[in-house]
Amino acid sequence: MVEPADRGSDHVQSLARGLAVIRAFSAAAPELTLSEVARATGLTRAAARRFLLTLVDLGYVRTDGRLFALSPRVLELGYAYLSSLSLPEVAEPHLERLVAEVHESASVAVLDGEDVVYVSRVATSRIMRVTINIGTRFPAHCTSMGRVLLAWLPAEQLDAYLDRAELRAFTARTVTSPGALRAELERIRSQGWAMVDQELEEGLRSIAVPIRERSGRVTAAMNVSSHASRTTAESARRDLLPPLLAAAARVEADLRATGATSAALSR
Repeated sequence: MVEPADRGSDHVQSLARGLAVIRAFSAAAPELTLSEVARATGLTRAAARRFLLTLVDLGYVRTDGRLFALSPRVLELGYAYLSSLSLPEVAEPHLERLVAEVHESASVAVLDGEDVVYVSRVATSRIMRVTINIGTRFPAHCTSMGRVLLAWLPAEQLDAYLDRAELRAFTARTVTSPGALRAELERIRSQGWAMVDQELEEGLRSIAVPIRERSGRVTAAMNVSSHASRTTAESARRDLLPPLLAAAARVEADLRATGATSAALSR
């Protein structure tokens, strides 16, 4: 973990490091040893141990003596943020209608740093090894919603993302070249939607479209995901994309009609 040199005098380093320890855990690494936490955060083993044991005392982390994992209480840290947002509440009935129509799982996510974060989801069946819940994070570069959100970033923000992001390969199909990803994002922006074919997980195919706020700025994305054994790329374009576009349009219309805004989602 690199500490920026230009932090102000009000920056509380211990708080920043404690949050870094929490962020070390992920869907790909739900349980970590002390050494793994230290390595992921750049902390010494002694410092990592102090932060972990403090989080255990506070109830945010549990341990069996060797492995550490986040506890359900950590959800409290994001609940106030998620519950204050209008978009998940507006989107949910439209996701339910979409899922009833296409018989596949559908979700809404926002961009947070280099990841997408799920803020609303209606599932039909489990098609991934990892269970997806509200708050689940995945790398943006290899997810359909992530690519939609990256495609509509301002140029300088996209440049910064491509400079810092680790384009990790999750399958043999994952795009890991910044140049290839940039070209794909340009194509997505031109056509208005994204499809990711088994780049995050073998057998998982998903298609996503943008959700725009009143100003026209893209601040969220909606997707439909399916197992590749049920849906070909062509059938996804033919059968899933039109109802997905219609559902996203209904969400945008409701956001405008209610005066709600999804701007807070891009914080």
